[in-house]
Amino acid sequence: MKIGPIEVWPPVVLAPMAGITNAPFRVLCREQGGGLFVCEMITSRALVERNAKTMKMIRFAEPERPRSLQLYGVDPVTVGRAVKMVAEEDLADHVDLNFGCPVPKVTRRGGGSALPYKRNLLRRILRAAVANAGPLPVTMKMRTGIDDDHLTYLDAGRIAAEEGVAAVALHARTALQHYGGTADWDAIARLKEAVPDIPVLGNGDIWSADDALRMVARTGCDGVVVGRGCLGRPWLFRDLRSAFDGSAERARPSLGEVARTMARHATMMVEAFDTERYAIADFRKHIGWYLKGFTVGAEARRRVTTADSLDELREGLAELDPDQPWPPHTDTPRGKSGERTKVHLPEGWLDDAWDTVVPEDAESDVSGG
Repeated sequence: MKIGPIEVWPPVVLAPMAGITNAPFRVLCREQGGGLFVCEMITSRALVERNAKTMKMIRFAEPERPRSLQLYGVDPVTVGRAVKMVAEEDLADHVDLNFGCPVPKVTRRGGGSALPYKRNLLRRILRAAVANAGPLPVTMKMRTGIDDDHLTYLDAGRIAAEEGVAAVALHARTALQHYGGTADWDAIARLKEAVPDIPVLGNGDIWSADDALRMVARTGCDGVVVGRGCLGRPWLFRDLRSAFDGSAERARPSLGEVARTMARHATMMVEAFDTERYAIADFRKHIGWYLKGFTVGAEARRRVTTADSLDELREGLAELDPDQPWPPHTDTPRGKSGERTKVHLPEGWLDDAWDTVVPEDAESDVSGG
């Protein structure tokens, strides 16, 4: 698969996930297999303003090539300036635009998965991004729409192709579905039929490498985007590489191997963050995902999950049974799930699908990364 000038094999993308896909996690995943590994969502305004937190978030580790950066924005001018900054200052090799985020603080400002409803505003943003990207390929990630009554993905895909976007990725859920229900893989097939001239990547309900193969076979998509399926399981990218290379081999690490990966992950986070205590506290959210399915006693689990330092964490991990084999039946949903009762939108957002008005202070409450 080619994303502009970038050859991508296997045809796999690590989805940007807030608080997850920082440099340490990206490096762990990249070591397992090839693909594109995208940083956490970055606010265009915050980047243009050189917000200190944001500038730290866009740091890539030395082995990360190509570097993929995802931008969020609602104002075409600001997005264009942010993309130009990325290109001119060599901050990344690939820019992805976020039109899929369903969280209220984004959609209530007209951003993320709310934005493609405004077809002409979407077009202006994509045009500004592509015009300012220079040699960098620009891609976009989106959802099927706001809800089943306001589907936008086919129009958005056609607009993207017309404006020179190098590839489109579809999370086959609506914003209302959030992370609940079942992804509509048939929508991915329809999008591929609508935009046959650029790569289409499918996202949603890929919990194993075999799921990825099934998605490609069923939809005809050119590649896959993996999000929650790799939480606590960076070796999923080894499985994906094997699967796309035609091998049936799958990674099945013992608890000892998992514990060593956890220790390394935490060590890398300590090196990446300002303070050890903060890094270990941030790492705790990964522990349940790493240990999913393994038999771990209550006291051993408590020691690991309450560690305040790297030494305490290592001591707790050392108490786990290193010979315990990989548990069966763990290729199941991970991370957040559940549907929403409503999608928070700017007042009157659904009144006109074609206007280009940028909501007042569209990015103010998410500026800073």
